[in-house]
Amino acid sequence: MDFKTLGRELRSFSFWKPWLTILLGCTVMAAGFVYFMNPYNITPGGVYGMGIVLHYLFPSIQVGWFGYMMDIPLLLIGFRVFGRVFGAKTVFAAMYTPAAMLVLTYLSYPDVALQTPQTLLGGHLDLSENLFLASIFGAVLIGAGVGLVVRMQATTGGTDIVAMLLNKYMHVKFANGVMMADSFVVMCNIVVLVGFGGADPTLPLYSLISIYISAKVLDWVIDVRSNDKLLFIISEKHEALRRFILEEMERGATYVKSQGMYTRNEKDMIFLVVSRREILTVRDRIMKIDPQAFVVIVDAGETYGEGFKAFPEKMN
Repeated sequence: MDFKTLGRELRSFSFWKPWLTILLGCTVMAAGFVYFMNPYNITPGGVYGMGIVLHYLFPSIQVGWFGYMMDIPLLLIGFRVFGRVFGAKTVFAAMYTPAAMLVLTYLSYPDVALQTPQTLLGGHLDLSENLFLASIFGAVLIGAGVGLVVRMQATTGGTDIVAMLLNKYMHVKFANGVMMADSFVVMCNIVVLVGFGGADPTLPLYSLISIYISAKVLDWVIDVRSNDKLLFIISEKHEALRRFILEEMERGATYVKSQGMYTRNEKDMIFLVVSRREILTVRDRIMKIDPQAFVVIVDAGETYGEGFKAFPEKMN
């Protein structure tokens, strides 16, 4: 690529749109934590939920710093294990989100050493008498923020990496891995904040509510209605698509013999199943490889087999 081409790309909105969207998504997510989760010790799973628990134990260290302490090692492990799966966008999102949380925290409290709902924004956003409302608003912002990041083919790191490791080494489905990691954070909330800190014993219930709502909002934002997607692809560029699926995605696919009804020409149709987090990346890559390709994407109600769910136990 020459300098003129590079200059044109840098001046185009299409180049900056993904980065600006990730910036917006991470900022929205950070606002959800700073304004609705952190002040009330509601822990909606993830690295930053664990950061809330640790902040309770070590009040002098802000949640954003705990985010860095956990995200950086997880990213390094991810690079070591998965290599190029973690691109510049994921690194940017993982590094920017804790910074956004720290900035919002210092701007929102007159004294960060005294972070109480009564001092947040001068007491204008005190929801200590309505934790249900706080958990809903926080979950909506977090789900929307993460959804915007995922739409740009990136992740915010954290429990996504943990889930990927569980999937690789223990064959745990990705969604179940995220749920396991989030459940562990909620258990820590129960032990530390409720068991030792004497917090409201209903607090973990608000955490579970926020986890459920944020997951639903995430699905809505990325416009995926089921966990897995099934693709039927007809293209003349089979070899390029084959390399992308096998080498870059590290997935398998199947050729299905088909025949055009009008031309009666025989073709090889690609049958491919991907997770909801992969569908946007796959769709955009197919368009880049072959803009003339014919692609049908449908919901896969349930998917069994290697890389997906195991067959259920036979019921007696």
